[in-house]
Order: sequence, then C-alpha cells, then structure tokens
Amino acid sequence: MFVRMWMTTEVITVTPDTPIMDASSLMKEKQIRRLQVVDKRGQLVGIITQGDIQEASPSAATSLNIWELNYLLARMTVAESMTGRDELVIISPDDPIEEAAILMRQRKVGGLPVVKDDKLVGIITESDLFEVMSKLLGIDRGGTRLTLELEDEPGALVEALSVIKEHQTNVLSVVTCEECRSSPERGVVVIRIADYDFREIVHDLHQHGINVLDART
Repeated sequence: MFVRMWMTTEVITVTPDTPIMDASSLMKEKQIRRLQVVDKRGQLVGIITQGDIQEASPSAATSLNIWELNYLLARMTVAESMTGRDELVIISPDDPIEEAAILMRQRKVGGLPVVKDDKLVGIITESDLFEVMSKLLGIDRGGTRLTLELEDEPGALVEALSVIKEHQTNVLSVVTCEECRSSPERGVVVIRIADYDFREIVHDLHQHGINVLDART
C-alpha cells in the first residue's frame, strides 16, 4: 500500500499573503488544525497550524491596548508565522504508507504534506493511518475475529489457514505483530473470517494443537 491510496487530495490551502486572522477563521470553519501554504504555481512553501497562530503576536503586545493589538494582528500574514518549506517533513505519494507512519512518529507530527514534482498533491494524517489500521484488521467487514497463538516456525500460519480453509469460509484479513508475542517461541496472529458461527473452526484448530486465545464476532 502506498501513500497515494490513502491521502486526502482535496487539500485546503492558503497563500503566504493571506491575513493570519483569515487563516484562523478558515481552520475553525473547516474544523482542521493546519493549513498548507502554497504559492501561485501550487508549490508548497510552508504550513501554518493553530499553534502558530496562537503564538503569533506583535513584539510590543504587552504595551498595546486591545484595539491596537487587533489592528496589528489583522495586518499580519501567514508568511510571518508559518513553518517554512525547508523545515517541513514531506512525503511522496509513491512512498509506502508505513513510511508515513514512521515519519509522523519520529517527528511527532499529526500530518504530512504529500508532494510530487515540487507540487502539493495531498496530505496524509493520523486519521488516515487509523483508517488504514481499520481496513487491515477488517473491522468494517464483520465476521469473526480469531486470535491465535502459533509456534514461531515455518509453516505454522499455513497450517492454521489450512484448517480454516476446510470450513469453506473466506479469510478477510491476516495481521501479525512481532511485539505481541505470548512467549519467545510463540507469536500471535489475528485472523478475521467471514463466518459468524466459529465454534467448529475453533474446535478443529484446537485439534491441530493450535491455541485460540480469543474468538469473537
């Protein structure tokens, strides 16, 4: 899976000369936390966030009255508070989706601009990654979720899937997790199948020496 399969392509943008208060109003209206800043050619030049706007204030703010402060804020532009292009973490639409997850975690950011040929083509966010996880686990496809404990050896997963196959049911998803080991010799795998009545499948898995840690619809 690639970033282009999950990114949002309809990106809300502003230009560097957009008044900062207009950018703030736009974020509130669209219920978003960041705006991509592009030039007239559609090239990414920066990002401005709610935090940037909250921190933005004239240097002499403490000595100004409310009317003077509002006047100066109204004259400030996005360019004065945004994070510039050179400081941004970006990603390509052709990068694997897991690369986006790694970058967000390492850099502690909630979203990444997606850039191709220097032009902004989308944005990938934490919400998109949650959607990826949901699809991988097959949550929206119903059926039964089986959590199995398998020996850490070649063929263990194939054996479990073979048992399930004998019941003529579709396997909707298979997810493994290296960090979810029940012991150094045993791993955990989550398999989602189409059947809702899983009792016979669980029985046969046990008959083959496969431990079913959990089964639920």
